[in-house]
Amino acid sequence: MKEGGLVAFLAMGGYGFYVWTSYVIAAIAVAAEFVAVRARVRAAIKSASGSDRAIALPDDTQ
Repeated sequence: MKEGGLVAFLAMGGYGFYVWTSYVIAAIAVAAEFVAVRARVRAAIKSASGSDRAIALPDDTQ
């Protein structure tokens, strides 16, 4: 990099605060969505595997 190095890169010409803030917010949103989807999948699996959801099949052996 040029003179200024890492500090100049992170500052991004004065827009670094807005850029890095948006990256952090996007990362938080992705993490929250990941956690929410995982919870929904676990709830769906728990609901589907419960004994209260058993399906009664008709008896065709007459």
